[in-house]
Amino acid sequence: MHGFSSFNPFMRSHLGIASNERKNDWRRVSAREYKARMKHQSRITFDPKQCGGKPCIRGMRIRVKDILEMLAGGMSEAEILGDFESLEPEDIRAALEYASMQADHPVLKVS
Repeated sequence: MHGFSSFNPFMRSHLGIASNERKNDWRRVSAREYKARMKHQSRITFDPKQCGGKPCIRGMRIRVKDILEMLAGGMSEAEILGDFESLEPEDIRAALEYASMQADHPVLKVS
């Protein structure tokens, strides 16, 4: 289905969509508005000479994938921030925003 359905209240509220609106009203958000609301993305950097060009946090050798794996493994934000003193809470949000953008791609039907 679509990434911002009524079953995803976090993203609906993040994009400023009231929960009482119709299911697919997120489509009314233009690409420019969507990018403007993704305010943490400047923290995601790409450097072909660092970590194989994988997305990293603020030019450090901490990959977005690392943050996501720690969260998926059950670590809390506080634990991650404690282990990586150079990280800030906004860095974790940036990693989550980046992942949500990557997961929301068009699905092509092959007939």
